[in-house]
Amino acid sequence: MDVINFIAGIPLFYMILAFVVGLMIGSFLNVVIYRLPVMLEHEWKHQCSEIMNLDPVAETARFNLLTPASRCPSCGHRITIAQNIPILSYLLLHGKCAACSARISPRYPVVELLTGIVSFLVVWRFGFTLEALAALFLSWTLIALSGIDLDHKLLPDSLTLLLLWTGLLISLASKPVSAETLFINPVDSIAGAVIGYLALWSVYQLFLLITGKEGMGYGDFKLLAALGAWLGYQQLPLIIFFSALVGALAGIIMIVTLGRDRQIPIPYGPYLAAAGWVALMWGSDISAYYFHIAGLA
Repeated sequence: MDVINFIAGIPLFYMILAFVVGLMIGSFLNVVIYRLPVMLEHEWKHQCSEIMNLDPVAETARFNLLTPASRCPSCGHRITIAQNIPILSYLLLHGKCAACSARISPRYPVVELLTGIVSFLVVWRFGFTLEALAALFLSWTLIALSGIDLDHKLLPDSLTLLLLWTGLLISLASKPVSAETLFINPVDSIAGAVIGYLALWSVYQLFLLITGKEGMGYGDFKLLAALGAWLGYQQLPLIIFFSALVGALAGIIMIVTLGRDRQIPIPYGPYLAAAGWVALMWGSDISAYYFHIAGLA
């Protein structure tokens, strides 16, 4: 207890601690981003073979988030603990494998650094509290979802539904406190989940009816439902507005500067995740400022 009180009394200490822990979590998120889609692909192949009465898919070596140990994809060199220190190892190795000198993607240290910075800001915003712990879990999961969606245009149910149910369960711990708290009441949480899902589902159905094409995936509906469960229905307009705005600007920039084919779909999950995180951190302040300049407050 004395240690907890000591840490709680020194804000700079626990913010730096959050940054360091965030770097380590970021290293694990890199594993999740790479391995979870592979795990899902193996599972889908087994399910398809069972449904279609095909020969069983040949069993492979155990593969999950913990095993096997990380290896270089080029030469198979097993990455040691000393070679897996967040950011530092990448810099010391000059972004290359220690065994074969194959190039290591800079995304690995980028995800680690991003997770560290996000963790620092969350603890700066919420302090040394249970709210900060919950906000960290939400933030880390959003980073993992964004990375997977960028790579595979996929938002796995194992993460989106985890967020959804966690948000609903956390609302049961709410108390009659200020509206700025992360622990919203169950009514706002349930309404946020339902309205969040139906909002994008309705847009999807309307777009499909008009164009005959699918404008987004069901994972996007579930992600917005999860954000609604965590933050309440009040934050949904802000999340939808910012995600649509940033997504449209990013799409235009990629088409104009990179020559991206406009027919190629752009994953919407990262923009939802980013907008949801902004709403988590500053949603109440942004809404209050809007109502103030609009003369509604």
